[in-house]
Amino acid sequence: MSFFVLGTGTGVGKTVITAGLVGWLRDRGRDAVGIKPAQTGFPPDDDAGFVAEAAGSEDASVCLRYLEPALAPAVAADVEDVALSYDEILQGCRRELEAADPGIVEGIGGLRVPLAEGMEVVDLAADLGLPTLVVARSGLGTLNHSALTVKALERRGLDVCGVVLNDYAGETLAERTNPDVLESMVDLPVYTVPGLDLDTPGEAVTAVKENLPPSVLPE
Repeated sequence: MSFFVLGTGTGVGKTVITAGLVGWLRDRGRDAVGIKPAQTGFPPDDDAGFVAEAAGSEDASVCLRYLEPALAPAVAADVEDVALSYDEILQGCRRELEAADPGIVEGIGGLRVPLAEGMEVVDLAADLGLPTLVVARSGLGTLNHSALTVKALERRGLDVCGVVLNDYAGETLAERTNPDVLESMVDLPVYTVPGLDLDTPGEAVTAVKENLPPSVLPE
C-alpha cells in the first residue's frame, strides 16, 4: 500500500521523513520510490535528489516537474510563464505509483498550496486517495496547525495514519507536552523524530528507523 506524506507547512521536514521511509523500505527489500509531484526553487532545492541519496539509489525517487522560483508550483509556473497541468501531475503520480513497491508521494508545503489550474495539494491527495502521514513542527503552535491539517484531510475522506512531530528536542514545555495533547486532540498516533545534522542524507533513514514503529510502513 502506497501513501502520501503531507505537511502542515513549508520546512517542517517532509523530505527527511520521506527519505527515511523510502530508505527503510528499501533496506527491507522493497522497491520503494519517493514521488515528488513538483519541485520549486530548483536549483538548489532538490527533494527527490535528497531521497535518492538517502536511499542509496538513483531510482529511489522521481520528480515530475521542476520549476526555478521558490514559490508555490502554480505561482512559480505563472512567474516563469510556463504551462503546468494538474491532470499531467495527477496522471504522472498514478503512473509512478503503479510502478513502485510502494510509492511514497511527498507533498509541497501545506495542504492549501496552489498546485496547478486552480487545484491545491489537498486536491491531489484526495484524488489519489492514499493513506496519509502528517509531518509537523514540534514546538509552540503545532497543536493548531496539526489538528487543522488532520481535520481537513479527514473531511476529504482520507485515512490519516498518524502525525510525526519533526525536529523534536523536548527542550521547552510546549515541546514536551505537545505529543500527548495532540494525540488526544486528533485521536491518532503521534510520533517524534529528533533534529538531525544530516551531514549525510543516510542519517534520515537511521533516524526514522530508530524513532518510528514498523507499523507506519505500508504493507
